[in-house]
Amino acid sequence: MDLKQYITIVPDWPKPGIIFKDITTLMDNGKAYKAATDEIVKYAKEKQIDIVVGPEARGFIIGCPVAYALEVGFAPVRKEGKLPREVIKVGYGLEYGKDVLTMHKDAIKPGQRVLITDDLLATGGTIEATIKLVEQLGGIVVGTAFLIELTDLNGREKLDGYDVLTLMKY
Repeated sequence: MDLKQYITIVPDWPKPGIIFKDITTLMDNGKAYKAATDEIVKYAKEKQIDIVVGPEARGFIIGCPVAYALEVGFAPVRKEGKLPREVIKVGYGLEYGKDVLTMHKDAIKPGQRVLITDDLLATGGTIEATIKLVEQLGGIVVGTAFLIELTDLNGREKLDGYDVLTLMKY
């Protein structure tokens, strides 16, 4: 299935000069959403993962159906102040400043094989920070999976040494 036909291109959003790739038109088509999920599930089965991790919020949208299909758990990564129990945290750079991502301290057990999912690989900062969280807890990142990769932003370079699956490239 050509998944790109289900992505809506939105020029000048959220600001002039940005060409936004809207995944909601893929998600609201059951067959396309299932096809994308199934491709990531196939990849994850080959990696023999124990748990899926995804940063908020679109990492949840991609990772939860994958975890469900594999009958493994899902661990959320959230911005600071959003998780109710003891967390670990890591700071990371954004285009216009810094932010902090957190994960429950008991979300990953040492030695667990982890798949990290998100909708988009752009600059790689969010996923790089997510990898740091997983590895702080002793998890082994055996793969990363994305619907879309924006190749001009070179996010893959931050994931050097990690296996990367992207279903579409722009």
